[in-house]
Amino acid sequence: MDKPVAEKDPNITKPDSDIAPSIASRIASLVADHGRDQDRTSSNSALTEGFMAGQKIAKISVITLLAIGIAELIIGQISGSIVATADGIDSLSDAMISFIVFLGLRLANRPADRKFQFGYYKVESFAALLAAIGMVVIAVFIIYQSYESLIQPHEIRQPYLTMVILGVAGAVSLHRAFQMRKIARKYNLLSLKVDAKNSIKDGSASVVGFLSVLVATQFGFLQMDAIGGMIIAGYIFSVAYLSLRQTSLILVDSWHNPKVADMVKKMIEDRFRIDEPTITVRSVLLRPTGMTAHAEINVEIDGNKRLTDVELMSVKIQMLIRSKFSSIERVVVVPHSISQQVHNGDPTDTGATVDAKKSKN
Repeated sequence: MDKPVAEKDPNITKPDSDIAPSIASRIASLVADHGRDQDRTSSNSALTEGFMAGQKIAKISVITLLAIGIAELIIGQISGSIVATADGIDSLSDAMISFIVFLGLRLANRPADRKFQFGYYKVESFAALLAAIGMVVIAVFIIYQSYESLIQPHEIRQPYLTMVILGVAGAVSLHRAFQMRKIARKYNLLSLKVDAKNSIKDGSASVVGFLSVLVATQFGFLQMDAIGGMIIAGYIFSVAYLSLRQTSLILVDSWHNPKVADMVKKMIEDRFRIDEPTITVRSVLLRPTGMTAHAEINVEIDGNKRLTDVELMSVKIQMLIRSKFSSIERVVVVPHSISQQVHNGDPTDTGATVDAKKSKN
Protein backbone atom coordinates (compact mmCIF):
# COMPACT_ATOMS: atom_id res chain seq x y z
CA MET A 1 0.00 0.00 0.00
CA ASP A 2 1.43 3.32 -1.11
CA LYS A 3 2.05 5.92 1.52
CA PRO A 4 0.15 9.19 1.04
CA VAL A 5 2.28 11.99 -0.24
CA ALA A 6 2.44 14.87 2.22
CA GLU A 7 1.25 18.22 0.88
CA LYS A 8 4.04 20.66 0.38
CA ASP A 9 3.93 23.89 2.31
CA PRO A 10 4.42 26.68 -0.24
CA ASN A 11 6.23 28.81 2.32
CA ILE A 12 8.75 25.98 2.95
CA THR A 13 9.36 25.11 -0.68
CA LYS A 14 9.58 28.76 -1.80
CA PRO A 15 13.18 29.46 -2.87
CA ASP A 16 15.22 31.83 -0.79
CA SER A 17 15.88 33.89 -3.90
CA ASP A 18 12.15 34.80 -4.04
CA ILE A 19 11.78 35.46 -0.33
CA ALA A 20 14.80 37.71 0.02
CA PRO A 21 13.77 40.37 -2.53
CA SER A 22 10.27 40.52 -1.03
CA ILE A 23 11.62 41.11 2.48
CA ALA A 24 14.22 43.57 1.20
CA SER A 25 11.62 45.56 -0.71
CA ARG A 26 9.36 45.74 2.33
CA ILE A 27 12.24 46.91 4.55
CA ALA A 28 13.26 49.49 1.94
CA SER A 29 9.67 50.68 1.70
CA LEU A 30 9.41 51.08 5.47
CA VAL A 31 12.70 52.96 5.58
CA ALA A 32 11.56 55.22 2.75
CA ASP A 33 8.24 55.90 4.48
CA HIS A 34 10.10 56.81 7.66
CA GLY A 35 12.38 59.16 5.73
CA ARG A 36 9.39 60.73 4.01
CA ASP A 37 7.68 61.31 7.36
CA GLN A 38 10.86 62.90 8.72
CA ASP A 39 11.11 65.18 5.66
CA ARG A 40 7.49 66.22 6.04
CA THR A 41 7.93 66.92 9.76
CA SER A 42 11.09 68.94 9.11
CA SER A 43 9.36 70.88 6.32
CA ASN A 44 6.33 71.67 8.48
CA SER A 45 8.63 72.78 11.33
CA ALA A 46 10.50 75.14 9.00
CA LEU A 47 7.22 76.58 7.69
CA THR A 48 5.92 77.17 11.21
CA GLU A 49 9.18 78.80 12.24
CA GLY A 50 9.05 81.06 9.19
CA PHE A 51 5.47 82.11 9.82
CA MET A 52 6.19 82.87 13.49
CA ALA A 53 9.27 84.95 12.64
CA GLY A 54 7.28 86.77 9.95
CA GLN A 55 4.43 87.55 12.33
CA LYS A 56 6.85 88.92 14.93
CA ILE A 57 8.64 91.32 12.56
CA ALA A 58 5.33 92.36 10.97
CA LYS A 59 3.93 93.22 14.41
CA ILE A 60 7.02 95.33 15.19
CA SER A 61 6.60 97.01 11.80
CA VAL A 62 3.00 98.00 12.56
CA ILE A 63 3.94 99.63 15.88
CA THR A 64 7.01 101.41 14.44
CA LEU A 65 5.19 102.77 11.39
CA LEU A 66 2.27 104.02 13.47
CA ALA A 67 4.64 106.01 15.69
CA ILE A 68 6.56 107.40 12.70
CA GLY A 69 3.40 108.27 10.79
CA ILE A 70 1.82 110.17 13.70
CA ALA A 71 5.06 112.12 14.32
CA GLU A 72 5.37 113.07 10.64
CA LEU A 73 1.73 114.15 10.39
CA ILE A 74 2.12 116.39 13.44
CA ILE A 75 5.30 118.03 12.11
CA GLY A 76 3.67 118.33 8.68
CA GLN A 77 0.78 120.31 10.16
CA ILE A 78 3.13 122.48 12.24
CA SER A 79 5.57 123.23 9.39
CA GLY A 80 3.13 123.20 6.48
CA SER A 81 5.44 120.83 4.56
CA ILE A 82 3.58 118.78 1.98
CA VAL A 83 6.38 116.22 1.77
CA ALA A 84 6.31 115.65 5.54
CA THR A 85 2.52 115.25 5.46
CA ALA A 86 2.75 112.91 2.45
CA ASP A 87 5.43 110.84 4.18
CA GLY A 88 3.26 110.67 7.32
CA ILE A 89 0.27 109.44 5.33
CA ASP A 90 2.56 106.96 3.58
CA SER A 91 3.84 105.66 6.93
CA LEU A 92 0.33 105.21 8.34
CA SER A 93 -0.76 103.41 5.17
CA ASP A 94 2.33 101.21 5.40
CA ALA A 95 1.32 100.36 8.97
CA MET A 96 -2.04 99.22 7.63
CA ILE A 97 -0.29 97.15 4.94
CA SER A 98 1.97 95.55 7.55
CA PHE A 99 -1.13 94.70 9.58
CA ILE A 100 -2.68 93.02 6.51
CA VAL A 101 0.53 91.06 6.03
CA PHE A 102 0.49 90.08 9.71
CA LEU A 103 -3.06 88.75 9.40
CA GLY A 104 -2.14 86.90 6.19
CA LEU A 105 0.82 85.18 7.84
CA ARG A 106 -1.32 84.27 10.83
CA LEU A 107 -3.96 82.65 8.62
CA ALA A 108 -1.39 80.96 6.36
CA ASN A 109 0.03 79.14 9.39
CA ARG A 110 -3.26 77.38 10.04
CA PRO A 111 -3.27 73.65 9.24
CA ALA A 112 -5.27 72.22 6.35
CA ASP A 113 -8.90 71.38 7.06
CA ARG A 114 -11.93 70.03 5.23
CA LYS A 115 -12.61 73.35 3.51
CA PHE A 116 -9.00 74.27 2.62
CA GLN A 117 -7.59 70.81 2.01
CA PHE A 118 -4.26 72.03 0.63
CA GLY A 119 -3.71 74.51 3.45
CA TYR A 120 -3.94 78.29 3.74
CA TYR A 121 -0.65 79.15 2.07
CA LYS A 122 -2.21 81.28 -0.68
CA VAL A 123 -3.82 83.53 1.91
CA GLU A 124 -0.34 84.97 2.37
CA SER A 125 -0.15 85.78 -1.37
CA PHE A 126 -3.64 87.28 -1.28
CA ALA A 127 -2.57 89.52 1.62
CA ALA A 128 0.40 90.69 -0.47
CA LEU A 129 -2.01 91.50 -3.32
CA LEU A 130 -4.21 93.61 -1.02
CA ALA A 131 -1.13 95.40 0.28
CA ALA A 132 -0.03 96.28 -3.26
CA ILE A 133 -3.50 97.62 -4.14
CA GLY A 134 -3.41 99.78 -1.02
CA MET A 135 -0.05 101.18 -2.13
CA VAL A 136 -1.54 102.29 -5.46
CA VAL A 137 -4.38 104.17 -3.74
CA ILE A 138 -1.92 105.92 -1.42
CA ALA A 139 0.33 106.95 -4.33
CA VAL A 140 -2.60 108.55 -6.17
CA PHE A 141 -3.54 110.59 -3.08
CA ILE A 142 0.05 111.78 -2.56
CA ILE A 143 0.34 112.89 -6.21
CA TYR A 144 -2.87 114.91 -5.86
CA GLN A 145 -1.60 116.65 -2.71
CA SER A 146 1.81 117.30 -4.26
CA TYR A 147 0.28 118.79 -7.42
CA GLU A 148 -1.72 121.29 -5.39
CA SER A 149 1.41 122.30 -3.50
CA LEU A 150 3.34 122.65 -6.77
CA ILE A 151 0.76 125.09 -8.13
CA GLN A 152 0.66 127.10 -4.90
CA PRO A 153 4.04 126.74 -3.12
CA HIS A 154 4.52 128.15 0.37
CA GLU A 155 7.29 128.50 2.91
CA ILE A 156 8.05 125.71 5.40
CA ARG A 157 7.92 126.62 9.09
CA GLN A 158 10.23 124.93 11.62
CA PRO A 159 12.51 123.53 8.87
CA TYR A 160 15.19 122.15 11.22
CA LEU A 161 12.71 120.26 13.38
CA THR A 162 11.07 118.92 10.21
CA MET A 163 14.40 117.67 8.86
CA VAL A 164 15.27 116.02 12.19
CA ILE A 165 11.95 114.15 12.28
CA LEU A 166 12.30 113.03 8.65
CA GLY A 167 15.91 111.97 9.17
CA VAL A 168 15.15 109.89 12.26
CA ALA A 169 12.10 108.37 10.56
CA GLY A 170 14.21 107.37 7.55
CA ALA A 171 16.93 105.75 9.69
CA VAL A 172 14.45 103.76 11.81
CA SER A 173 12.41 102.65 8.78
CA LEU A 174 15.46 101.47 6.82
CA HIS A 175 16.87 99.54 9.79
CA ARG A 176 13.56 97.74 10.33
CA ALA A 177 13.13 97.16 6.58
CA PHE A 178 16.48 95.39 6.22
CA GLN A 179 15.66 93.15 9.19
CA MET A 180 12.34 92.28 7.56
CA ARG A 181 13.95 91.57 4.19
CA LYS A 182 16.43 89.21 5.83
CA ILE A 183 13.63 87.15 7.39
CA ALA A 184 11.56 87.23 4.19
CA ARG A 185 14.47 85.88 2.12
CA LYS A 186 15.36 83.24 4.69
CA TYR A 187 11.87 81.72 4.78
CA ASN A 188 10.70 82.77 1.28
CA LEU A 189 7.67 84.71 2.57
CA LEU A 190 6.18 86.58 -0.38
CA SER A 191 3.93 88.95 1.58
CA LEU A 192 6.83 89.83 3.90
CA LYS A 193 9.04 90.50 0.87
CA VAL A 194 6.40 92.94 -0.37
CA ASP A 195 6.23 94.55 3.06
CA ALA A 196 10.05 94.77 3.19
CA LYS A 197 10.15 96.51 -0.19
CA ASN A 198 7.41 98.81 1.00
CA SER A 199 9.37 99.56 4.19
CA ILE A 200 12.55 100.30 2.22
CA LYS A 201 10.44 102.62 0.11
CA ASP A 202 9.12 104.27 3.28
CA GLY A 203 12.65 104.84 4.62
CA SER A 204 13.85 106.13 1.25
CA ALA A 205 10.82 108.43 1.08
CA SER A 206 11.80 109.97 4.42
CA VAL A 207 15.31 110.59 3.08
CA VAL A 208 13.83 112.20 -0.05
CA GLY A 209 11.62 114.30 2.20
CA PHE A 210 14.64 115.40 4.22
CA LEU A 211 16.51 116.49 1.07
CA SER A 212 13.41 118.21 -0.32
CA VAL A 213 12.95 120.31 2.82
CA LEU A 214 16.68 121.08 2.86
CA VAL A 215 16.62 122.39 -0.73
CA ALA A 216 13.32 124.25 -0.27
CA THR A 217 14.42 126.06 2.90
CA GLN A 218 18.14 126.61 2.36
CA PHE A 219 18.15 127.37 -1.37
CA GLY A 220 14.74 129.03 -1.71
CA PHE A 221 13.36 126.52 -4.23
CA LEU A 222 9.91 126.15 -2.62
CA GLN A 223 8.56 123.82 -5.33
CA MET A 224 11.05 121.17 -4.22
CA ASP A 225 8.70 120.27 -1.35
CA ALA A 226 5.99 119.25 -3.83
CA ILE A 227 8.49 117.57 -6.18
CA GLY A 228 9.71 115.44 -3.28
CA GLY A 229 6.12 114.27 -2.68
CA MET A 230 5.80 113.28 -6.36
CA ILE A 231 9.08 111.36 -6.20
CA ILE A 232 7.75 109.41 -3.22
CA ALA A 233 4.53 108.62 -5.10
CA GLY A 234 6.48 107.43 -8.15
CA TYR A 235 8.54 105.07 -6.03
CA ILE A 236 5.36 103.71 -4.44
CA PHE A 237 3.93 103.01 -7.91
CA SER A 238 7.04 101.06 -8.97
CA VAL A 239 7.00 98.84 -5.86
CA ALA A 240 3.23 98.30 -6.18
CA TYR A 241 3.53 97.24 -9.83
CA LEU A 242 6.15 94.58 -9.10
CA SER A 243 4.15 93.28 -6.15
CA LEU A 244 0.88 93.15 -8.11
CA ARG A 245 2.56 91.27 -10.94
CA GLN A 246 4.20 88.67 -8.70
CA THR A 247 1.21 87.98 -6.46
CA SER A 248 -1.25 87.81 -9.38
CA LEU A 249 0.84 85.19 -11.17
CA ILE A 250 0.99 83.05 -8.03
CA LEU A 251 -2.76 83.27 -7.45
CA VAL A 252 -3.46 82.05 -11.01
CA ASP A 253 -0.95 79.17 -10.61
CA SER A 254 1.64 80.56 -13.02
CA TRP A 255 5.10 79.03 -12.53
CA HIS A 256 7.85 81.68 -12.65
CA ASN A 257 10.50 79.52 -14.35
CA PRO A 258 9.21 76.92 -16.87
CA LYS A 259 12.73 75.53 -17.31
CA VAL A 260 12.52 73.97 -13.84
CA ALA A 261 10.07 71.37 -15.18
CA ASP A 262 12.62 70.26 -17.80
CA MET A 263 15.32 70.11 -15.12
CA VAL A 264 13.14 67.88 -12.91
CA LYS A 265 12.31 65.58 -15.84
CA LYS A 266 15.95 65.15 -16.84
CA MET A 267 17.01 64.66 -13.22
CA ILE A 268 14.52 61.80 -12.69
CA GLU A 269 15.35 60.02 -15.93
CA ASP A 270 19.12 60.28 -15.29
CA ARG A 271 18.70 58.95 -11.74
CA PHE A 272 16.68 55.87 -12.78
CA ARG A 273 18.41 55.18 -16.09
CA ILE A 274 20.33 52.18 -14.70
CA ASP A 275 17.90 50.77 -12.11
CA GLU A 276 14.71 51.48 -14.07
CA PRO A 277 15.62 51.76 -17.77
CA THR A 278 11.95 51.55 -18.80
CA ILE A 279 10.82 54.60 -16.83
CA THR A 280 9.80 57.67 -18.83
CA VAL A 281 8.65 60.99 -17.40
CA ARG A 282 5.52 61.97 -19.30
CA SER A 283 5.04 65.43 -17.72
CA VAL A 284 6.05 67.59 -14.77
CA LEU A 285 3.41 69.99 -13.44
CA LEU A 286 4.50 72.68 -10.97
CA ARG A 287 2.16 74.90 -8.97
CA PRO A 288 3.17 77.74 -6.63
CA THR A 289 1.33 78.11 -3.32
CA GLY A 290 3.13 81.17 -1.92
CA MET A 291 6.25 80.33 0.05
CA THR A 292 6.12 76.67 -1.09
CA ALA A 293 5.22 74.77 -4.25
CA HIS A 294 3.48 71.56 -5.29
CA ALA A 295 4.68 69.15 -8.00
CA GLU A 296 2.85 66.44 -9.93
CA ILE A 297 5.09 63.95 -11.75
CA ASN A 298 3.48 61.72 -14.39
CA VAL A 299 5.69 58.72 -15.20
CA GLU A 300 5.32 55.75 -17.55
CA ILE A 301 6.48 52.42 -16.12
CA ASP A 302 6.24 48.73 -16.87
CA GLY A 303 2.69 47.58 -16.17
CA ASN A 304 3.93 44.21 -14.89
CA LYS A 305 5.68 45.72 -11.89
CA ARG A 306 4.46 44.85 -8.40
CA LEU A 307 2.64 47.51 -6.39
CA THR A 308 5.39 47.48 -3.76
CA ASP A 309 8.02 48.30 -6.37
CA VAL A 310 5.90 51.11 -7.80
CA GLU A 311 5.41 52.63 -4.33
CA LEU A 312 9.13 52.40 -3.59
CA MET A 313 9.96 54.08 -6.88
CA SER A 314 7.46 56.88 -6.14
CA VAL A 315 9.03 57.50 -2.74
CA LYS A 316 12.50 57.63 -4.29
CA ILE A 317 11.31 60.24 -6.81
CA GLN A 318 9.74 62.32 -4.04
CA MET A 319 12.90 62.24 -1.93
CA LEU A 320 15.06 63.07 -4.96
CA ILE A 321 13.01 66.18 -5.81
CA ARG A 322 12.86 67.40 -2.21
CA SER A 323 16.62 67.01 -1.86
CA LYS A 324 17.23 69.27 -4.88
CA PHE A 325 14.33 71.73 -4.53
CA SER A 326 13.64 72.61 -0.90
CA SER A 327 10.78 74.96 -1.85
CA ILE A 328 8.72 72.05 -3.27
CA GLU A 329 6.82 70.77 -0.25
CA ARG A 330 4.27 68.40 -1.81
CA VAL A 331 5.26 65.89 -4.51
CA VAL A 332 2.67 63.59 -6.11
CA VAL A 333 3.90 60.82 -8.41
CA VAL A 334 1.26 59.46 -10.82
CA PRO A 335 2.34 56.16 -12.47
CA HIS A 336 0.96 55.19 -15.89
CA SER A 337 1.14 51.59 -17.07
CA ILE A 338 2.58 50.65 -20.45
CA SER A 339 3.00 47.12 -21.86
CA GLN A 340 6.36 45.38 -21.89
CA GLN A 341 6.13 44.84 -25.65
CA VAL A 342 6.09 48.57 -26.30
CA HIS A 343 9.28 48.99 -24.26
CA ASN A 344 10.94 46.15 -26.19
CA GLY A 345 10.06 47.82 -29.47
CA ASP A 346 7.78 45.02 -30.73
CA PRO A 347 6.25 46.40 -33.98
CA THR A 348 3.32 43.99 -33.78
CA ASP A 349 1.96 45.65 -30.63
CA THR A 350 0.39 48.74 -32.21
CA GLY A 351 -2.81 50.60 -31.69
CA ALA A 352 -4.37 48.88 -34.69
CA THR A 353 -3.49 45.45 -33.30
CA VAL A 354 -5.09 46.33 -29.98
CA ASP A 355 -8.24 47.50 -31.73
CA ALA A 356 -8.33 44.30 -33.75
CA LYS A 357 -8.07 42.19 -30.60
CA LYS A 358 -10.89 44.13 -29.03
CA SER A 359 -13.09 43.65 -32.09
CA LYS A 360 -12.48 39.88 -32.00
CA ASN A 361 -13.55 39.75 -28.37
